[in-house]
Amino acid sequence: MIMKRIVCFSILLISALSFKAHSQPSAKAKQPNIVFCIFDDASFQYFGAYGFGLNKWVNTPGFDRVAKEGLLFTRAYTPNAKCAPSRAAILTGRNSWQLEEAGNHNAIYPAKFITFMEQLQGNGYRIGFTGKGWGPGEQGMVNGKPRSLTGTEYSNIKAQTPTPSISPIDYAANFEDFLSKEPKGKPFCFWIGSREPHREYEYGSGAAKGSKRITDIAEVPPFWPDNEKVRNDMLDYAFEVEHFDKHIQKMLAILEQKGELENTIVVITSDNGMPFPRIKGHMYDYDNHLPLAMMWKGHVVSPGRKINDFVSFIDYAPTFLEAAGVKPDKMQPITGKSLLTYLKPNAKPAPSRDHVLLGREREDIGRPHDQGYPVRAIVKGNFFYAMNYEPGRWPSGNPETGYLDTDGSPTKTEILNANRNGQYHNLWQLSFGKKGAEELYQTDKDPYSMKNLANDPAFAKIKAELRSQMEKELKSQGDPRMFGNGSVFDNYPYGEPRVINFYERYMKGEKINTNWVEKTDYEKPGFNPEKQ
Repeated sequence: MIMKRIVCFSILLISALSFKAHSQPSAKAKQPNIVFCIFDDASFQYFGAYGFGLNKWVNTPGFDRVAKEGLLFTRAYTPNAKCAPSRAAILTGRNSWQLEEAGNHNAIYPAKFITFMEQLQGNGYRIGFTGKGWGPGEQGMVNGKPRSLTGTEYSNIKAQTPTPSISPIDYAANFEDFLSKEPKGKPFCFWIGSREPHREYEYGSGAAKGSKRITDIAEVPPFWPDNEKVRNDMLDYAFEVEHFDKHIQKMLAILEQKGELENTIVVITSDNGMPFPRIKGHMYDYDNHLPLAMMWKGHVVSPGRKINDFVSFIDYAPTFLEAAGVKPDKMQPITGKSLLTYLKPNAKPAPSRDHVLLGREREDIGRPHDQGYPVRAIVKGNFFYAMNYEPGRWPSGNPETGYLDTDGSPTKTEILNANRNGQYHNLWQLSFGKKGAEELYQTDKDPYSMKNLANDPAFAKIKAELRSQMEKELKSQGDPRMFGNGSVFDNYPYGEPRVINFYERYMKGEKINTNWVEKTDYEKPGFNPEKQ
């Protein structure tokens, strides 16, 4: 009897100790490293992992590997499809209409908006970047020193490039240089910012130096002419996408060699769509809908899954902070939500992730009084609704200054020159003409956003519901445009003095050094933009 009691007591003691061991907080988990890779102007439709027939003329094995060994997000959107405001949303977890000056392109970044990288640095992380971080614009000063929103820059190591238009920065080598200076045991967060496939390109380089030919392009978007010049322009774009993807492959190999890949969150995306007419800088699915692959080996269960929920770039900051176990105590309130729940194999679609909100304010130069082209939009289900608040303005910039809110390119030149000759006027209208106040597209049936359903009575109810939801959420987020104060975005100063009052100075005949402006053939001497 006594023996039985001893045995029973021993079992109870062991069970209690076991329960206590499992119920007590475990030792602090090792904080993950974070590597954030961002293309400069790349559309998601042309990344191999998405499996579209359209993308066989672009090879992206680096991106595809991250998607295969991690997660592929099929509905990732930037709230503002232009370099600086898109990157500001990434860094802060807030929509561009919540970022004051930083909601504009080429802005003065407000001192009060702390970035997730700065927050990580204050919590033991070493941070740095190579290539392009946040910008263009003015980052300001901190304690009398220039502020860097993405940490210390590592861009000194250069390499020979296949074309003069491709940046000589050796992204992978600079990343390795950063790691060589990394104290052992200290987590890091590194931003790898490609300058490709941003304009300009070496014309014909894709066909001459790449592995594809113009006949490999399955389809030219119907808002461009389908001819040799446009197809070559597309291949040149592909060549630059592939250049950065090679650096992604090298970066992954470096992490493996150093034994860091297992404990590193790798994210690959782009800041906005490809730099072509009706895409970059516009408010359509081809520009705001972007590639996103995320890998965290050993943590993503059942890798290779596709996530079909709507996610936004404002979700990156809370994701990285949660993974690091860092509270955003010095940051402005974050609007985005963490994506870590998707690491689980049984992650169910989140009811709140059935839509995203988008916006646009002032981007590039070319309108009177430094005006922008304000838009707000909502993408929900298979519908894309947009409200253009100043439909009397030119969406791509004024014609008399060369539609400078669309990057110069052979494709842009083809459309403009053809329109001057009485051809392709419908294509000119789609890319450069004025629009109505409202736009509505059914993306599953009209992926190129060609047929505006806003005035179709059959879609009146859907349009009204989308607008109501959009405006209600924008008001809750404090969007100045919802309270009659949208003009504040036009009145914020530019971050670079050379672009201030460009339109007025240009029209007065002032000699302006415009070597930094994206040029096209039609802007050469003898062209009269007033005839457009």
